[in-house]
Amino acid sequence: MKVAIASDHGGVNIRKEIISLMDEMGIHYEDLGCECSTSVDYPDYAIPVAEKVANGEVDRGILICGTGIGMSIAANKVKGVRCALVHDMFSAQATREHNDSNILAMGERVIGPGLAREIARIWLTTEFAGGRHENRVNKIKQYEE
Repeated sequence: MKVAIASDHGGVNIRKEIISLMDEMGIHYEDLGCECSTSVDYPDYAIPVAEKVANGEVDRGILICGTGIGMSIAANKVKGVRCALVHDMFSAQATREHNDSNILAMGERVIGPGLAREIARIWLTTEFAGGRHENRVNKIKQYEE
Protein backbone atom coordinates (compact mmCIF):
# COMPACT_ATOMS: atom_id res chain seq x y z
CA MET A 1 0.00 0.00 0.00
CA LYS A 2 1.14 3.56 -0.74
CA VAL A 3 -0.38 6.56 1.03
CA ALA A 4 -0.21 10.27 0.24
CA ILE A 5 -0.32 12.45 3.35
CA ALA A 6 -0.55 16.21 3.82
CA SER A 7 -1.59 18.83 6.31
CA ASP A 8 -2.04 22.53 6.47
CA HIS A 9 -0.48 24.60 9.27
CA GLY A 10 -3.12 23.35 11.71
CA GLY A 11 -2.22 19.68 11.31
CA VAL A 12 1.57 19.53 11.13
CA ASN A 13 2.08 17.78 14.49
CA ILE A 14 -0.41 14.99 13.89
CA ARG A 15 0.88 14.55 10.33
CA LYS A 16 4.31 13.86 11.80
CA GLU A 17 2.77 11.36 14.26
CA ILE A 18 1.02 9.51 11.42
CA ILE A 19 4.22 9.46 9.36
CA SER A 20 5.99 7.89 12.34
CA LEU A 21 3.20 5.32 12.59
CA MET A 22 3.46 4.46 8.88
CA ASP A 23 7.23 4.05 9.27
CA GLU A 24 6.59 1.62 12.15
CA MET A 25 4.00 -0.26 10.07
CA GLY A 26 6.23 -0.42 7.00
CA ILE A 27 3.73 1.52 4.88
CA HIS A 28 5.14 3.46 1.94
CA TYR A 29 4.02 7.08 1.81
CA GLU A 30 4.50 10.35 0.01
CA ASP A 31 4.57 13.40 2.27
CA LEU A 32 3.10 16.45 0.50
CA GLY A 33 3.66 18.89 3.40
CA CYS A 34 3.26 21.47 4.82
CA GLU A 35 6.24 22.36 6.99
CA CYS A 36 5.15 25.86 7.93
CA SER A 37 3.67 27.33 11.08
CA THR A 38 2.13 30.30 9.31
CA SER A 39 -1.32 30.14 7.79
CA VAL A 40 -1.69 28.35 4.44
CA ASP A 41 -4.74 27.41 2.36
CA TYR A 42 -5.93 23.83 2.98
CA PRO A 43 -7.14 23.24 -0.62
CA ASP A 44 -3.52 23.62 -1.77
CA TYR A 45 -2.74 20.43 0.19
CA ALA A 46 -6.03 18.52 0.04
CA ILE A 47 -6.52 18.62 -3.71
CA PRO A 48 -3.08 17.23 -4.69
CA VAL A 49 -3.55 14.30 -2.30
CA ALA A 50 -7.07 13.69 -3.61
CA GLU A 51 -5.87 13.79 -7.21
CA LYS A 52 -3.14 11.24 -6.47
CA VAL A 53 -5.73 8.92 -4.92
CA ALA A 54 -8.24 9.45 -7.73
CA ASN A 55 -5.73 8.78 -10.52
CA GLY A 56 -4.26 5.71 -8.82
CA GLU A 57 -0.79 7.10 -8.05
CA VAL A 58 -1.40 6.07 -4.43
CA ASP A 59 -3.86 3.69 -2.82
CA ARG A 60 -5.09 6.00 -0.05
CA GLY A 61 -4.63 9.46 1.40
CA ILE A 62 -4.55 11.09 4.83
CA LEU A 63 -5.28 14.78 5.40
CA ILE A 64 -4.99 16.77 8.61
CA CYS A 65 -6.00 20.35 9.36
CA GLY A 66 -7.31 22.09 12.46
CA THR A 67 -10.73 20.41 12.36
CA GLY A 68 -10.46 18.12 9.32
CA ILE A 69 -13.55 19.78 7.88
CA GLY A 70 -11.90 21.97 5.25
CA MET A 71 -9.63 19.18 4.07
CA SER A 72 -12.53 16.73 3.72
CA ILE A 73 -14.70 19.22 1.84
CA ALA A 74 -11.89 20.05 -0.60
CA ALA A 75 -10.87 16.41 -1.13
CA ASN A 76 -14.44 15.29 -1.80
CA LYS A 77 -14.65 17.71 -4.74
CA VAL A 78 -12.31 15.40 -6.67
CA LYS A 79 -14.15 12.73 -8.66
CA GLY A 80 -13.47 9.26 -7.28
CA VAL A 81 -12.62 10.38 -3.77
CA ARG A 82 -14.49 9.17 -0.71
CA CYS A 83 -12.92 11.19 2.08
CA ALA A 84 -14.19 10.53 5.59
CA LEU A 85 -13.75 12.94 8.47
CA VAL A 86 -13.06 10.71 11.48
CA HIS A 87 -12.47 11.49 15.14
CA ASP A 88 -13.21 8.12 16.77
CA MET A 89 -12.09 4.51 16.34
CA PHE A 90 -15.51 3.05 15.49
CA SER A 91 -15.96 5.46 12.57
CA ALA A 92 -12.43 4.70 11.34
CA GLN A 93 -13.33 1.03 11.01
CA ALA A 94 -16.85 1.60 9.69
CA THR A 95 -15.82 4.03 6.96
CA ARG A 96 -13.39 1.48 5.54
CA GLU A 97 -15.68 -1.54 5.93
CA HIS A 98 -18.90 0.10 4.75
CA ASN A 99 -17.90 3.08 2.58
CA ASP A 100 -14.54 1.99 1.16
CA SER A 101 -13.21 5.44 2.05
CA ASN A 102 -9.96 6.17 0.28
CA ILE A 103 -8.98 9.31 2.18
CA LEU A 104 -8.98 9.86 5.94
CA ALA A 105 -9.33 13.40 7.32
CA MET A 106 -8.67 14.34 10.94
CA GLY A 107 -8.51 17.52 13.00
CA GLU A 108 -5.50 18.27 15.18
CA ARG A 109 -7.50 20.75 17.26
CA VAL A 110 -10.16 18.08 17.86
CA ILE A 111 -8.15 14.98 18.80
CA GLY A 112 -4.75 14.33 20.31
CA PRO A 113 -1.82 12.48 18.79
CA GLY A 114 -2.48 9.15 20.55
CA LEU A 115 -6.05 8.90 19.32
CA ALA A 116 -5.01 10.10 15.85
CA ARG A 117 -2.43 7.30 15.63
CA GLU A 118 -5.00 4.69 16.67
CA ILE A 119 -7.59 6.00 14.20
CA ALA A 120 -5.02 5.94 11.40
CA ARG A 121 -3.85 2.43 12.36
CA ILE A 122 -7.40 1.10 12.28
CA TRP A 123 -8.20 2.89 9.03
CA LEU A 124 -5.01 1.69 7.34
CA THR A 125 -5.54 -1.96 8.35
CA THR A 126 -9.29 -2.32 7.80
CA GLU A 127 -10.44 -3.76 4.48
CA PHE A 128 -13.65 -2.95 2.59
CA ALA A 129 -16.32 -5.52 3.48
CA GLY A 130 -17.95 -5.51 0.05
CA GLY A 131 -21.25 -7.39 -0.08
CA ARG A 132 -24.27 -5.16 0.37
CA HIS A 133 -21.93 -2.19 0.89
CA GLU A 134 -20.44 -2.59 -2.58
CA ASN A 135 -23.78 -1.84 -4.22
CA ARG A 136 -24.03 1.38 -2.23
CA VAL A 137 -20.51 2.53 -3.10
CA ASN A 138 -21.18 1.67 -6.75
CA LYS A 139 -24.23 3.96 -6.72
CA ILE A 140 -21.94 6.84 -5.71
CA LYS A 141 -19.48 5.93 -8.48
CA GLN A 142 -22.31 5.79 -11.03
CA TYR A 143 -23.57 9.20 -9.97
CA GLU A 144 -20.11 10.68 -10.46
CA GLU A 145 -20.01 9.43 -14.03
